[in-house]
Amino acid sequence: MTELALILAVIFFILGLAGIVLPVLPGIILIYVGMLIYGFMTQFATLDANFFLLQGLVVLLASGLDFVATAVGTKRFGGSKNAVWGAVIGILIGLLLFGPFGIILGSFLGAVIAEILQGKNMNIAIRSGFGTLIGIVGATALKIIIGVLMIIAFFLSRAS
Repeated sequence: MTELALILAVIFFILGLAGIVLPVLPGIILIYVGMLIYGFMTQFATLDANFFLLQGLVVLLASGLDFVATAVGTKRFGGSKNAVWGAVIGILIGLLLFGPFGIILGSFLGAVIAEILQGKNMNIAIRSGFGTLIGIVGATALKIIIGVLMIIAFFLSRAS
């Protein structure tokens, strides 16, 4: 049973890492689900509640990265507070209208539209939108690192 649990966990880890890059899958959450499946199938013999609590907190923090990184990227590229809010609202609307790919399109358009509505010229608005894209790329890179560290922690905790 332990071998099957490990195989299923690794499948979820691979899907999770792919999901971080391909916004069709909920990346970090899939990695955590793989850990939970392993825990349930092995009756939590090698991983304790503290491990799952800590990993759960990491999942919660990583889930907010898209919003924070988008805001930071927008601000860093000269976007106003309205552009930051436009980007965040754009993420939400983009997700609703276009699914996971809407994160990219929605954040960019949200920042650009907010700047245009504020009376900024098109170059400044596009620069703010570009900052949101940089923020999302940064968040993706951070989530890849977080996902890999979660998987390493899983194998290290399992081994001890």
